[in-house]
Amino acid sequence: MKELSRRRFLAVSAATAAAVSAGPAMAKVGKSRNLKMRNLHTGERLNTAYWANGDYDGSGLKQFNRLLRDHRANEVTRMDPKLFDIVYKIKQKLNYNGEIEIISGYRSPKTNAKLRAAGRGVARRSYHTRGMALDIRMPGVALSKVRKAALDLKAGGVGFYPKSNFVHVDTGPVRRW
Repeated sequence: MKELSRRRFLAVSAATAAAVSAGPAMAKVGKSRNLKMRNLHTGERLNTAYWANGDYDGSGLKQFNRLLRDHRANEVTRMDPKLFDIVYKIKQKLNYNGEIEIISGYRSPKTNAKLRAAGRGVARRSYHTRGMALDIRMPGVALSKVRKAALDLKAGGVGFYPKSNFVHVDTGPVRRW
């Protein structure tokens, strides 16, 4: 009898663990994450999902990669999908449904070096050159609120540039400036 109850306990435990671990995954199915962005340098707009049916959407990511390309060199790179999660969470925290303006996305190493040489306050080893950073603003939302929402996430680097009117977010280590 003791063996039977042990087996039953193990069976119930395994079934419970499977149900619990499947729960969050099942909740993601069918839910999409959409972003509306405008590249201020090219004027291009995009309103599409980067996440659908429980996973990153390859087609949507490809479109965002193109939108966020280095417009000076016309180079496209693969942007870190976690960057879109950060922007999406900021948007949710602020209950913002408008268009997110992109000041800077990907920068090729050559473009980065040129901007740095011109004294534009550009980091030598910028996360922009790795497809891991965006400089953004949300029209109608105070820049300080965008910054606070980004900092609250503790999801990467957050830079505050009120004179240039943007917030930098990246998927590097958690830090602020």
